[in-house]
Amino acid sequence: MADIEDGGTVEVKGSAAKPYILRNVGGVYSCSCPAWRNQSTPIEKRTCKHLRKYRGEAVEKERLGGELPAKAVKSSSKGTEPPILLAQKWDQYVDLADWWMSEKLDGVRAYWDGQKFLSRQGNQYHAPDWFVEQLPETPLDGELWIDRKKFQRTVSIVRRQDRSDHWKEVRYVIFDAPKADGGFEDRLDFLNDFIQSSSQEHISLLEHQRCTGVSHLQDELARIESLGGEGLMLREPGSNYEIGRSSTLLKVKNFHDAEAVVLAHQPGKGKHKGRMGALVVQLADGTEFSVGTGFSDAQRNEPPAVGSTITFRYQEMTDGGVPRFPSFVRMHEGNPIQVAKPSTSKKPSKKSSKSTSKKVEVAEDSVKRYFEYEDDKSSKFWEITISDTDVIVRYGRIGTDGTTKEKSFADQAAAQTHAEKLIGQKTKKGYEEQGAGEQGG
Repeated sequence: MADIEDGGTVEVKGSAAKPYILRNVGGVYSCSCPAWRNQSTPIEKRTCKHLRKYRGEAVEKERLGGELPAKAVKSSSKGTEPPILLAQKWDQYVDLADWWMSEKLDGVRAYWDGQKFLSRQGNQYHAPDWFVEQLPETPLDGELWIDRKKFQRTVSIVRRQDRSDHWKEVRYVIFDAPKADGGFEDRLDFLNDFIQSSSQEHISLLEHQRCTGVSHLQDELARIESLGGEGLMLREPGSNYEIGRSSTLLKVKNFHDAEAVVLAHQPGKGKHKGRMGALVVQLADGTEFSVGTGFSDAQRNEPPAVGSTITFRYQEMTDGGVPRFPSFVRMHEGNPIQVAKPSTSKKPSKKSSKSTSKKVEVAEDSVKRYFEYEDDKSSKFWEITISDTDVIVRYGRIGTDGTTKEKSFADQAAAQTHAEKLIGQKTKKGYEEQGAGEQGG
């Protein structure tokens, strides 16, 4: 039977006036017909009568790994999510001395269930037979990784369905054995024994070292970041492998301190209604933004006065020079900073306030998830951020800034429930989650 070359398309006659388009992108076959597009299963698991007729029943059956459905496949889920450990952010109060420290890889999180690689959402990564032939039947937790700053390249390879030779660029870096006996040190010993018995260079164990204290942590973090790495992961000694987010696994990224002048107070919403929700502040170069996290209840009731100077902490600067994830630290005890462009009004206009809060007033412990949808007619993204009691959604065509909408709730539980409902609606429409599968994150 005929087939479609990788990256190629074929027109076939259907019931519509215009022909349908069959495509092959890295072993993922698609059709522009409604029967293919309206399925809620992962795109690599979809078929239709046009693909079956063109490629042949036997070929399609082999590709899907089972019996072909009599009609369009419909399913309510993308797959069973693997039971993995997820990290929390270090709050800078937990003493990390004697914890196990390792680099936070910017790869693709991959859970080996003893037979295949699974993503955090339960989708399979189709690795070649030679890549997995020496992996054990016991589950492993790790990352498919090429190198620092190579995340997009890694994703483009591991999401293919054709088990191509591009996998020769990829390594499987293991950092835990979920089902092995004992605490973390015992599981590391188990993994060391496995690695020593393996002769495959593309399988390795993530290097861990004992953290001796804050100075050691800061030095190692600076070293990793100078090499282009993301940050560090810290694992509590003797800890078990827990399912879900756990305080025994912490991720650490560098934060910087700076000063800013208070221009105005933004009213609180949700649980902060009736008191200060955020400060509108200004840097010495005139940049204005909001700081909405890091405050105690007492500080929200009696916020820093307009004209005073605060010290805040942030992760990095955006391309526009605005601090990302700013968090209040304390009142600045030195001389007030001098701003280059003093604000002409202590209270920003509604328009500028709304725009600022959409872009930068996001809690330090916020959760952001990003999804994409592509077919022959459109290429769209959908992003959702859960920030305290707010749910922020951004959507539009890929390559554009899109449209942003925000909704506030009475408490974090209500915000989380609303976000999960929206995510379920999008995944049923065929949107697929993108982004780094960070180690524990």
